[in-house]
Amino acid sequence: MSGDSEIQALIQAKIRDIPDYPQPGVLFKDITPLLGDGPAFVAVVEALAATAGPVDKVAGIEARGFILAAPVACELGAGFVPVRKQGKLPAATIAESYQLEYGSATLEVHADAFGPGDRVLIVDDVLATGGTAAATATLVRRAGGEVAAITVLLELEFLKGRSKLSDLDVHSLLTV
Repeated sequence: MSGDSEIQALIQAKIRDIPDYPQPGVLFKDITPLLGDGPAFVAVVEALAATAGPVDKVAGIEARGFILAAPVACELGAGFVPVRKQGKLPAATIAESYQLEYGSATLEVHADAFGPGDRVLIVDDVLATGGTAAATATLVRRAGGEVAAITVLLELEFLKGRSKLSDLDVHSLLTV
């Protein structure tokens, strides 16, 4: 098996589906079995980091994106920037609202999180409708950074989220 097919098989084996969570009609992708398996978690972090060229910062999207982005930042020798739900950051912020598959939300980042021209890798667990990733890319740009790429563990192709990110370099370890 190639490296890509090995990581894809690993992810498929370690992610479980939870129907009707967080609301009826949503099939939630639970990554906790993957996170609980040390060697699998290390392999995924290394695979996510391998999708990026040199970057200055790694932006992780609350909440599961934090879990993946922080170790990816360490792997790359880059800084980590949390992208949080509205009202969770203590200093001056900039905000961006967006639609997701089961409602709407607002994300924030510290206004000084990125320096002019910082190359930023955006990391999240799942690419679904693309709203969260697109809002994060907008925040990075508004704060002065440059989006180097977006990388995710899992892409739900049927929701066509990649179409909202057509101007960006998007990588997914597994597409379903």
